[in-house]
Amino acid sequence: MNINEIVVISGKGGTGKTTLTASLIPYLQDLIIADCDVDAPDLNILLDPKIRSTHRFVGLKKAIIDKEKCIKCGLCEKHCKFSAISKDITLTQSKCEGCGLCEFICPVDAISMEDAVVGELYESDTAFGNFVHAKLIPGEETSGKLVAEVRKKAKALAVLNNKKYIVVDGSPGIACNVISSITGASQVIIVTESTFSGLHDLKRIHQLTKKFNLKVQVVINKFDLSSHHSEMIEEYCLKNNIIVGLKIPFTEKIVKSIVNKTIPSIAEKDFFNEINFFNFIESLF
Repeated sequence: MNINEIVVISGKGGTGKTTLTASLIPYLQDLIIADCDVDAPDLNILLDPKIRSTHRFVGLKKAIIDKEKCIKCGLCEKHCKFSAISKDITLTQSKCEGCGLCEFICPVDAISMEDAVVGELYESDTAFGNFVHAKLIPGEETSGKLVAEVRKKAKALAVLNNKKYIVVDGSPGIACNVISSITGASQVIIVTESTFSGLHDLKRIHQLTKKFNLKVQVVINKFDLSSHHSEMIEEYCLKNNIIVGLKIPFTEKIVKSIVNKTIPSIAEKDFFNEINFFNFIESLF
């Protein structure tokens, strides 16, 4: 079964990635929804999901010190590169990176590496279909692994329920969580904004997507805030054979809908006859 997985990403946070994702969802049928922005998930705010199941996510192993076995030789404290162990041989879990060196060098086997829960994964129901989302505990690592787990669960649900589409609110930036969001996807939508930093971040995220065999479209959010930067973005896209699928103007309707925690309807606006929203929707099929 061929599943069309559409991932919405951006070179940085705050460009309107989640707003666009939420706006697309009502116009797509036979879909599973996923939020891979596990560090700061917010698609759930607009979808108002009813959580059906919660799963603890073990991302790595962390050190545990057996105080009864410990002879306080200080080797673990001396060699820990992350300052996770204090002079009195007390471990700070939030600093432990799970490298296992302390376990290896402990002369009395007083340290062991044990599974550490770093987040939670949720399966929920929404008015638009099944929703897979997750939240990493603040300060924890392995966001890329949790993103991969969200996508794995979403694909499993799509196969089980014979769904044709997965719409993913991806992670912002260009780090490992973004790579995990787009690896193996069918197509990617890059959301940018008409600012100098918007163009800069578009270039960075585009360079990343070039390393994958992906269909890429660009959406310029709030394009009418700066016609100069909007034109620069379009010029960059033209030179690099990237389709500008949609240009969204700034409108208070979208702001008010987000404040009211409802799905923004960007289809209501006539985009000055630039590029029609429904043509953009059709291009995703």
